[in-house]
Amino acid sequence: MSLGQDEINAIVAGRHGNPFAVLGRHGERANPIIRAFVPGALKIAVKCKSDSASKKARSWQMNRIDGAGLFECAQPALPDDYSLEVTYPNEVQILDDPYRFSSWLGEMDHYLFAAGQHKQLYQKLGAHPVVHEQVVGTVFVVWAPNAAHCSVIGDFNFWDARKHVMRHHPSSGLWEIFIPGIQPGSKYKYAITESSSLQVRHRTDPFGHHFEGPPGNASIVHSSQYQWQDSEWLDSNRGDLLLDKPVSVYEVHLPSWMRHHDGSSYNYREIADKLIPHVVGLGFTHVELLPVTEHPFGGSWGYQPIGLYAPMERLGSPDDFRFFVDQCHQAGLGVIMDWVPAHFPTDEHGLARFDGTALYEHDDPRKGFHREWNTCIFNYGRNEVANYLLSNALFWISEYHLDGIRVDAVASMLYLDYSRADGEWIPNQYGGNQNLEAVAFLKELNVWVHEIGGITFAEESTSWPGVTEPVENNGLGFTYKWNMGWMNDVLSYFSEDPINRKYHHQKLTFGNLYAFSENFILPFSHDEVVYGKGSLLEKMPGDEWQRFANLRLLYCFLFTQPGKKLLFMGAELGQRAEWNHDTELSWPLLENDSHSQIGRLLSDLNRLYRAEGSLFKGDTHQSGFQWIDCDDYESSIIAYYRRVPDSPDAVICLLNFTPVVREEFVVGVYDDGLYEEVLNSDGSIYGGSDVVNPHKITADNTGHQGKPYSIRLRLPPLSAIILKRVTTVSLA
Repeated sequence: MSLGQDEINAIVAGRHGNPFAVLGRHGERANPIIRAFVPGALKIAVKCKSDSASKKARSWQMNRIDGAGLFECAQPALPDDYSLEVTYPNEVQILDDPYRFSSWLGEMDHYLFAAGQHKQLYQKLGAHPVVHEQVVGTVFVVWAPNAAHCSVIGDFNFWDARKHVMRHHPSSGLWEIFIPGIQPGSKYKYAITESSSLQVRHRTDPFGHHFEGPPGNASIVHSSQYQWQDSEWLDSNRGDLLLDKPVSVYEVHLPSWMRHHDGSSYNYREIADKLIPHVVGLGFTHVELLPVTEHPFGGSWGYQPIGLYAPMERLGSPDDFRFFVDQCHQAGLGVIMDWVPAHFPTDEHGLARFDGTALYEHDDPRKGFHREWNTCIFNYGRNEVANYLLSNALFWISEYHLDGIRVDAVASMLYLDYSRADGEWIPNQYGGNQNLEAVAFLKELNVWVHEIGGITFAEESTSWPGVTEPVENNGLGFTYKWNMGWMNDVLSYFSEDPINRKYHHQKLTFGNLYAFSENFILPFSHDEVVYGKGSLLEKMPGDEWQRFANLRLLYCFLFTQPGKKLLFMGAELGQRAEWNHDTELSWPLLENDSHSQIGRLLSDLNRLYRAEGSLFKGDTHQSGFQWIDCDDYESSIIAYYRRVPDSPDAVICLLNFTPVVREEFVVGVYDDGLYEEVLNSDGSIYGGSDVVNPHKITADNTGHQGKPYSIRLRLPPLSAIILKRVTTVSLA
């Protein structure tokens, strides 16, 4: 069947909606026709690819039907399996015709994607080096249901959108093409023609596994060759929610943790050699990475991602990042990554109006645009968009062996009126402000992640109920929730001059009223040391000695309160300046004793925390915490037990928030016997005044504070003491 001029024009212009119906091999076996469009070709011959010796030399010259490079050949003997011998002005190439191959996708792929239930979607969409119908090449798949047509453009076809127009699957909105011979390392984009305007937009691959670094933004075909060595870690830790285990997290922004002398950042492999021993030496159990997904603007710290399926190329290749995670695991460190499903930037090459329509986002800005951040909001109610994000979470845990994800800005997802005035948001179907689609998405996210053994952390700053309650109990299903209320109260209290702290005593104690309502993590994160807030040290009042004493006291309070722990990098240095992502941490501070001693205290706290079950096994149980005295606001002193539930194991924590030494301080205890200090933040080894209790303390049978026994000791200024009972003394 001959082609009409309109169809010819569409093929040579690269705007045919179904090029697979025209190009390649068509017709009955007895009367086939082969067409090929190869811009720049002088002539093309069809060559038989059969292994039969008698057929190896067989070829058929094609006829030119358009000067732009459209050829066809009609012969009864044309083979099903063929290649094209293309003669260019300066060379001859043997090419496999991409239009002779059947679809790489199966019907189940289309069905599951449309239903939002394709858990291995990352193995299908994007660019994947494969062997398809016994030919090596790369298959490209992109979702653009409202596009007039889509093409793959790249360094392999001179970025010519006419050469590789993709096959459209109307049932799912997917476009697909297998291009023989394309190898890992090839750069590519999608040329997407908008139906409404016929304008062509060049987009990076939403499922791209590798990107070129700024200022470029092309996707790169990638195939991992990495051989993992962390099976022992995975066997021991996959599926463990860690509720009754120590979790102490070192939060880090990799590009600014440490830098070369010329100011450039370490790559993933270099930083593994330096960061991992440092964090292990401090005693942390996990590292949490500010987003490492590809993003165009470094000043966003990764929180405005473009390539959710690719580690940022600034620090190395995808396999370099795999090496980093692997090395963490082999050193006994878990790895958590900040994950950003709440929004995405409007950069021209990204997701915004991807196929000319509001595809990944809502069309109405009252639901689809964050004015505060100038970013688009994902449409969680669209199955394909939810699947894009859900599959991405599984991708990082399965393909990069991450142990968990910290979900950023959950509050902005849950509330339709988040950071919006009246009239700037659309109520849900029941008239409320809850984003029901986002709620359903988050529940499914947590179910999917937990099914494959990952853990999830919610950065959620409101009183939304049941954030860590299981989904089957109508909770959101997160493993942990950041306790933002506790953090704000505590930092506010510590910023007060000690003489005024008695008026704010409830900020120390209020958090314990709800400490077991969720599975909490207590965060002093990067957000608390930027934008003019000052470093943790600079938040502390008083002279130089008092600021350091307060900082030591803050860390002791963190490590003895119920809830898992998180500190941002630089906490171990007593960083003076607030965090600047353009420079490294102030490592020269370690030459000063006051700063190096902060690190020593933090290291000792971590080791005590990990060794002493009473400091972590009761994190989610009311029986794991008990006040001894929470009412001494006049002296700004608190005392409490941390316990192992259903066990006699316990420690006593005494904290003095004033610069006054309390001699002969009496505290009530339940048990007789001997008690000893296991940590005193005023010790000289930490830079304190060395008001310590060096000898074991014998409990007196004089009751105090409602307890049958009491102990008498020295309570140092602006300091914490942790005591443990070591023997029993007979009263006979």
